Amino acid sequence: MSDRQEWPLYEVFIRSKQGLDHKHVGSLHAPDAKLALQNARDVYTRRGEGVSIWVVPSSAITASDPEDKASNFDPADDKIYRHPTFYTLPKEVDHM
Repeated sequence: MSDRQEWPLYEVFIRSKQGLDHKHVGSLHAPDAKLALQNARDVYTRRGEGVSIWVVPSSAITASDPEDKASNFDPADDKIYRHPTFYTLPKEVDHM
C-alpha cells in the first residue's frame, strides 16, 4: 500500500476538554490505524483542543438511510419505559 490512493479512509472523532462526547471533525487517509491516529493529532488538535482522539475506518461505519427517518426515529411518547422521569439520579452524577 505505498500508493496514497490505496490508503483506507479514516473518520476522526475528537473529545474536547469541555465535552463528554467525541465529535466527528473530519476524515483522512492513512496506511494503518496507528499512523491515522498520529495524523489526526497533527491535523485536528494543533491548538491542544482535544483530550481524546478516535480514528475509525470509514468502511467499518454503517449508517441509516435518511429516508428511513420515520421508522428509526418515531416519537416514543407511547413508550413510558423510554422516559426515565421516574428515576432519581444521585448527586455524584451531575453530567447527565
